[in-house]
Amino acid sequence: MADERQRLLAVTILAGGLCGLAAVAFHLSIAWLEALLINRANHAPGYWWVLWTILVPGVGGLIAGLGLTYWAPAAAGSGIPQVKVAFALRSGLVSLRETVGKFVLCAFQIGAGASLGLEGPTVQICAGVSSLMARAARLSPQNCRRMASVGMSAGIAAAFNAPIAAITFTLEELIGDLDQTMLSGVIVAAALAAVVEHSILGSNPVFHMPRSYTLGAASSLIWYALLGILAAVVSVTFTDSLLALRALFKRWTATPKWVHPAVGGLATGALAVLALYWFHLNGIAGDPYKTLELALTGTMPVLFMAVFCVLKLAATVSSYSSGGSGGIFAPSLFMGAMLGGTVGYLDVAVFHHPADAIGAFAVVGMGAVFAGIVRAPMTSILIVFEMTGGYGLVLPLMIANMTAFVLARYWRPIPVYEALLLQDGVKLPHGARPLDPPQAAEIGANEETMDSTV
Repeated sequence: MADERQRLLAVTILAGGLCGLAAVAFHLSIAWLEALLINRANHAPGYWWVLWTILVPGVGGLIAGLGLTYWAPAAAGSGIPQVKVAFALRSGLVSLRETVGKFVLCAFQIGAGASLGLEGPTVQICAGVSSLMARAARLSPQNCRRMASVGMSAGIAAAFNAPIAAITFTLEELIGDLDQTMLSGVIVAAALAAVVEHSILGSNPVFHMPRSYTLGAASSLIWYALLGILAAVVSVTFTDSLLALRALFKRWTATPKWVHPAVGGLATGALAVLALYWFHLNGIAGDPYKTLELALTGTMPVLFMAVFCVLKLAATVSSYSSGGSGGIFAPSLFMGAMLGGTVGYLDVAVFHHPADAIGAFAVVGMGAVFAGIVRAPMTSILIVFEMTGGYGLVLPLMIANMTAFVLARYWRPIPVYEALLLQDGVKLPHGARPLDPPQAAEIGANEETMDSTV
């Protein structure tokens, strides 16, 4: 095609489908590795499960640390900051090495039991797919940059089975304005990636709810407001702990850098042993969604939820801050559900509301903590709708999410992704707008140096 607008449209359509396939392959790989590694460790005979549950995440962190240090440094972290850097400073460039490295190393580390999510890495992998296609089609730097937003949108849509939330997240987190060409590509890619994911994995929501929750009594709004305040506290505690421990690992030069993820993995494994020994439930190391669904259905005791919120926070901080490869979306949803269910017990105990309120509070808690950590308030509401299939909690979600978002932003004005990049010495231009060509060329002159920094 001689006309670049036609090439851009064709590449966008093709990228949406291929990103959906890449996301499905990534998710299935993690599920297979979890069954092979951390799940087998958890069910080892006798008391061997204690040893293996601690060692397997440590070994996974060690292998990931070696790969991140000597093969693909840019595959470290959640993936969202790396895509933001590519979008703002590198004309959307996500190299093939960091794409493949993210797929392999992140799948192995999460499969070994790291307390990290697959959603952020899916965004980086899909951005890498769209970047590769843009370069193959010889698009201009401006359109190559637009393809980074296409990859992010497709990645979120496929990761959460939430195409509408994918569009709002890309607008809130990456684009920052309404570029008509970019927005149309984002919508097309999100829809196509969701179609591919639906056709392979099914069209059901991520969480299977027994019924749709609604606001039962207006007096519960008091507790939803309290939930928003507590969600802001948990969000700030999480981000401050993550940044502080990450800074400590950066200063820790007594051991090689590639050993650090193994230390975080051992700590995560020890916390998972506590959860299994005390409560006979996992979710700290391995797939967290099965345990999370217990909170969403209101069948998890209040003590379990309160303790699991603390354990998940500590495990995720350990896994991420030590230099691992994985995201924070799934852990934030897990912590939010546990916090929300705990507050729901207070609502039932004080106002004697039906026990269904516990599950409703857990649903709202997911969005509130997500909004406080990720700072994407519109996405936090829509993603809960699409993941649970229920729209009856609009008012509680708006109250809790906006309370958590406003308080977290007031207490810590810098969002977590920008704070992580600042720790690495990378400062994005305001609104993630691209730099002038000479500035961008100076920053991106040495790609390996940039990869190591990120």
